[in-house]
Amino acid sequence: MGMIKEFKEFAMRGNVMDLAIGIIIGAAFSGLVNSVVNDLIMPLVGASVGDMDFSNLYVPLSSEVPAGLALEEARKLGAVFAWGNFITVLLNFLILAFIIFLIIKGMNRMMRKKAAAPDVPPAPTKEEVLLTEMRDALRQIASR
Repeated sequence: MGMIKEFKEFAMRGNVMDLAIGIIIGAAFSGLVNSVVNDLIMPLVGASVGDMDFSNLYVPLSSEVPAGLALEEARKLGAVFAWGNFITVLLNFLILAFIIFLIIKGMNRMMRKKAAAPDVPPAPTKEEVLLTEMRDALRQIASR
């Protein structure tokens, strides 16, 4: 029973929960980036190359792979040099890295603004105001 309690305390720590949330959001973000690359960018690149499906560009490395098959079918028959798929994955990485760069740059900018903002001293309390008035009154009496 002690081990279960220990595990529960470990799993419910803030850092572990933050990490789990980060992984879940990262997986969802990865799907979004894949969609941007596969559904928006690669069709434009493929159209400029000649209306091709860019992810299916490969060079057969085995004589058993006939030309013109889809990449997945070609992989089932033998070795292929899938350079089109690699370029798709590379674009995914570059887009993801750029977006993370922008997020961190924005966070750093916010942190600098927060650090540069001068601390405003708190307003004096009623007691401090009253004591200051009494001190000033006593100084005026003493200076006469």
